[in-house]
Amino acid sequence: MARKHVLGGKAPQSGNKVSHSNRKSRRKWLPNMQTKTVFSVALGRSVRLSMPVCMIRTLDRAGGLDNYLIGAAADDLSRSMRRLQALIRERSRASA
Repeated sequence: MARKHVLGGKAPQSGNKVSHSNRKSRRKWLPNMQTKTVFSVALGRSVRLSMPVCMIRTLDRAGGLDNYLIGAAADDLSRSMRRLQALIRERSRASA
């Protein structure tokens, strides 16, 4: 599973691992990525996404994938999520 966040925000961080003798070596902290299936009401289907756990909580707070993507800035999203955002906006305008 790729350690890349498709919805924007989290990325691997790097820094130093410091031993007891104060020697330093480079290391990485990876985000807690999970593969989740999220239902889109506007599209009427499920979407499988690889996202960090903090994004799962953010989607819950926003009221689902549709509400999050409608309010999200396109710069923060990957290409596939921008396409999904455009589809959701188009379908929500058509149904309203």
